[in-house]
Amino acid sequence: MPPKFDPNEIKIVHLRAVGGEVGATSTLAPKIGPLGLSPKKVGDDIAKATKDWKGLRVTVKLTIQNRQAQIDVVPSASSLIIKELKEPPRDRKKVKHVKHAGNLSMEQIISIARIMRPRSMARYLSGTVKEILGTCQSVGCTVEGSHPHDKIDEINEGTLEIPAE
Repeated sequence: MPPKFDPNEIKIVHLRAVGGEVGATSTLAPKIGPLGLSPKKVGDDIAKATKDWKGLRVTVKLTIQNRQAQIDVVPSASSLIIKELKEPPRDRKKVKHVKHAGNLSMEQIISIARIMRPRSMARYLSGTVKEILGTCQSVGCTVEGSHPHDKIDEINEGTLEIPAE
């Protein structure tokens, strides 16, 4: 028989969920069922916590202690960029392969980089800004009317100044 579950122990579970939607409880059950939590209740809590991210896939961090789940949204760079583009929420089942043709300012990119800074492997904020610009390139949006890679080249040459922190 497995060892008895310690109620004061803190367990952390990471999940990918679509913002604002109740995920399939069948995917939650094997992860949180053994911890003594109801998958349906946790699914509803996740949907409530991610309603600002409607239609976007975000990583959710569940911190479980004393059979209580605390939910934190851990946004990825791409979901932050798409949220910053202020696109209308789309129906995942009907609309596939969306092209995110928008334009972001350099201030928006730097603010996203500041949010992502703790999870970035770069030594300086300029490196994190370059990571975000690379994600902009993948998402398909432009930065101040030009291709994101042109901005990366400007940072490398030193013509575009990025604040220290």
